[in-house]
Amino acid sequence: MPALKDMEKKVVEQVQGDIPLDKRPFDTIGQRIGASGNDVIDILKGLREKGIIRRFGAVLRHRAAGFSENAMVVWSVPDDRCEEVGSLLASYAEITHCYERTPPLEGIYNIFTMVHLAGGDPPETPGKDRIEEFTGNVSSVIGIDTYKILRSLKEFKKSSMEYF
Repeated sequence: MPALKDMEKKVVEQVQGDIPLDKRPFDTIGQRIGASGNDVIDILKGLREKGIIRRFGAVLRHRAAGFSENAMVVWSVPDDRCEEVGSLLASYAEITHCYERTPPLEGIYNIFTMVHLAGGDPPETPGKDRIEEFTGNVSSVIGIDTYKILRSLKEFKKSSMEYF
């Protein structure tokens, strides 16, 4: 793989940590390195096309953002319903991640979702927490009743890689 050009390296240095919280963050980055915002975006696209950058995404510190509860919910969905059910699950604002996993976890759980709930009223069903209640309601809508709720016990790391 060829070495990064100077401007590519400058862009990577700017985006490997926190990006500016501006309406036009790539313009701000461009100003820092002597380029336009469009140049920054084009460089990032080029790095992705070359396979140097695999993905570009945000790391949400969910508790700081006001989400009081979260859990991964894994679903056992028949193969012929994965597209349909995945689209339904992804339509919920409370579900921030939704993807198919192969091979399935434990041989049956093939759709993974991440549920984030903001602070709110206690659940309507006695003995259930809000995640259980939300998941049960979703289960009824999508017609899938085989799922597991996997809860985070401790957060170990929320940081981006730094290469330069």
